[in-house]
Amino acid sequence: MIETGMEHKFSRFGEMLTVEDDSVIQGYASLFGAADQGGDSVAPGAYTASLAQLSAAGCRVKMLWQHDPAQPIGVWEEIREDSRGLWVKGRLLTEIPRGAEAATLIAAGAIEGLSIGYRTKRARRAEGGGRILTEVELWEVSLVTFPMLPSARVMGQKADAETQNLRRLVADLRRASRALSRSSFSPISAKDRTKP
Repeated sequence: MIETGMEHKFSRFGEMLTVEDDSVIQGYASLFGAADQGGDSVAPGAYTASLAQLSAAGCRVKMLWQHDPAQPIGVWEEIREDSRGLWVKGRLLTEIPRGAEAATLIAAGAIEGLSIGYRTKRARRAEGGGRILTEVELWEVSLVTFPMLPSARVMGQKADAETQNLRRLVADLRRASRALSRSSFSPISAKDRTKP
């Protein structure tokens, strides 16, 4: 058994997480068997005891901004474990400034995902490094800028395939622009051109 202090695990918005009506977030905050950037993965059933304890106590997992306990930004109305992972559904409280800000940042693509805040109760070493978390005490699920689990990204309500393609194109154009500005290439000015 491995016990540790508070830890975080990130999930990006995307296929697994969606935002509807500018404030309703739903999808997977954690996927079973998906290794995060630290090499840890969560085993099926790891959240069961924690969710049961919270329910019995009449408590909810908190929705925080960037793991800051002083900045709740919404409420998780449904959290459950299924065969794929930890599924969540909640809403941003857009009546408060930070909740409205979060909704705006998600729509603009500036916030990319969710991150769970938890304490490892039981884990075992994984072959090749990292851990397999077999029991965790779930404290909160935050909206964050940088997730640990790449598949936990958030997409705005209009982020369909066309929008995703446009975002990739914009990113490619920005990279190309930066590369050109770093190179020795300089555009020909009008006075340097010769007339045919």
